[in-house]
Amino acid sequence: MPFPIRDLWHCHPAADRLSLPGVTTRSRTPELTAEDRQALLRLARGTLEAAVAGKTLPAAPEPGGPGSILETPAAAFVTLEEAGDLRGCMGILEPERPLRETVVAAATSAALRDPRFWPVEADELGRITVEVTVLGPMVAIDDPLDFDPATEGVVVERGMRRALLLPQVARERGWDAPTTLEAVCHKAGLPGDAWRLPGTTVLVFGAAEAAEVAEAGSGEAGEKR
Repeated sequence: MPFPIRDLWHCHPAADRLSLPGVTTRSRTPELTAEDRQALLRLARGTLEAAVAGKTLPAAPEPGGPGSILETPAAAFVTLEEAGDLRGCMGILEPERPLRETVVAAATSAALRDPRFWPVEADELGRITVEVTVLGPMVAIDDPLDFDPATEGVVVERGMRRALLLPQVARERGWDAPTTLEAVCHKAGLPGDAWRLPGTTVLVFGAAEAAEVAEAGSGEAGEKR
């Protein structure tokens, strides 16, 4: 089944305004077991390799039966890094599909359709590591500083401009909330202080990560380097 490109996002972009699903009263971090993380990484890695080779995309790995995390509707991003540098990052904000479909769509787009990069080539696969980020529901907050940038991602929306930052971005750079908000405003093509202005909406979300940390392609889950 083809996936519509309209709901695919870069991990740090300005993007066309879309309605945000799942807005709730406070962000919740999705719960992932070790088995869930392994399954997500195997699926993302298999999708990456199949997409680059032009082969049929993989079926969901076990555990993937009814009731598993892979069958639960969820939003997610897939991030590719090569030698520590970003090589692609795309995601879907609408939690309308089973997570397995979301990961396949995001991994395929991160490999082939991120407009910031050339498509990944076969000789790069051994150097690329994969990370899957599963997003919790979006939460509109009245006080833009009322979030933890190390554990919660953020979306800033003003007029027709909107951008998102995953929590890994702030955590890896040691940013506090004001710095994170300034950065996401710039990503949206807004002034750095736009988050302070009336009419700007700030939303936050919890996120759970699964990342390859050992040799590329091993599918080992853990904390991202």
